[in-house]
Amino acid sequence: MAAVVDDDVVRTVFFALDLTGVFANAVLGSVIARREKFDVVGFMTLAVLSGLGGGIIRDTLLQHGPPVALTKQAYLLTALCTAAVAFVVRVEGRWWDRLWPWVDALALGCWAAAGAQKTLSVGLGWLPAILLGAMTAVGGGVVRDIVLRRVPTVLGGNTLYATCALAASGALVALNYLGHPTLGMIAALVVGAGLCLLARWRGWILPDADAWSPMARVSRHVSRRYRDRRRRRLLKDGRHESQE
Repeated sequence: MAAVVDDDVVRTVFFALDLTGVFANAVLGSVIARREKFDVVGFMTLAVLSGLGGGIIRDTLLQHGPPVALTKQAYLLTALCTAAVAFVVRVEGRWWDRLWPWVDALALGCWAAAGAQKTLSVGLGWLPAILLGAMTAVGGGVVRDIVLRRVPTVLGGNTLYATCALAASGALVALNYLGHPTLGMIAALVVGAGLCLLARWRGWILPDADAWSPMARVSRHVSRRYRDRRRRRLLKDGRHESQE
């Protein structure tokens, strides 16, 4: 059985992780708003979508009261204040390019931990906890991308992201079932953020469908053999023409 989460330390850590995730994702949303040349309303909209979207989706699916973003003012205020500051202060440049991967990784780790922990706290099992932990981490970005009419980056072609959230949620669930919920939240943050940074550094991506398909590999091999044979034939014909 999962450990019962009712002590003040766990609640405090959970709240800190949740608000850190809101702040980090709101920053990312505000940066995109500036890139798109939005006004202050656009900044606040993207900050709220990025910062609160994943948590609202999680709480709606859990059906355990209204979404916490609507019942605790700290969540909305964090997103809106972040958007206001980012609207006045230009968050860009070389220093931001270096800091952004860390902010993104921190947001993922925080929210994967918070999402999985809340799912367990309402009495659901390990599989929903891992699923909703990952959904909490990536949901805000997906909603933001859809509003901007983009294909959500989490769907593929980029370095590992949802996979990192699943790993972080899995770490929390495992330690929670062993009776260490607080340690589980910290471990989830470290695993999620660390794996996200490592994947970005190493360029790890999941292979697409064709890479898994045996027929696709055969087709690529045949095409390569055909191109090589045609290239050799053209070179041979070219040598004959030069000799004549």
